[in-house]
Amino acid sequence: MNQPVGGSPAKAKPGKSGSDFGSAFDAFALPTGEIPAAFREAAEKTVSQARDVYSRIKNAAEEATDLLEETYETVREGTLAAGLKTLEATKANADASFAFYKDLIGAKTFADAIELQTAFARKQFDAMAGQMRDFQEFAQKFAVDSVKPARAAWEKAFREAKAG
Repeated sequence: MNQPVGGSPAKAKPGKSGSDFGSAFDAFALPTGEIPAAFREAAEKTVSQARDVYSRIKNAAEEATDLLEETYETVREGTLAAGLKTLEATKANADASFAFYKDLIGAKTFADAIELQTAFARKQFDAMAGQMRDFQEFAQKFAVDSVKPARAAWEKAFREAKAG
């Protein structure tokens, strides 16, 4: 038989069974009674307000995301169009230069070469002035279109702020 070091056999202490173990923690148990109505109303009001705030924040975040997506798409399209306009102008200028060089090679006299050069320079100056005018108009339209989504969002926010 197992005996403790002291020589006498171990005996169970009366009244300290395993089922009594939980009773030692009864002092920490939460009350099981009803929550007072005032506390319940305050908690419900707080939850309701939190839901409203969450809903407003969620809507604002969704609107901001939509605004960013719309602005990004507008800028992307404008940038693509600007690149294409630049390529078109470059191609037109290169084609005009090659046509000039072809004509210049066929010139019979020095006077013909000077006349071709003068005509080419005048045409290129007019062409480039037109290209710059077109590009300036495009850039102005691009700038206005790029800020339209943000401007609409600001106007909406101001209208709501005035109304609310």
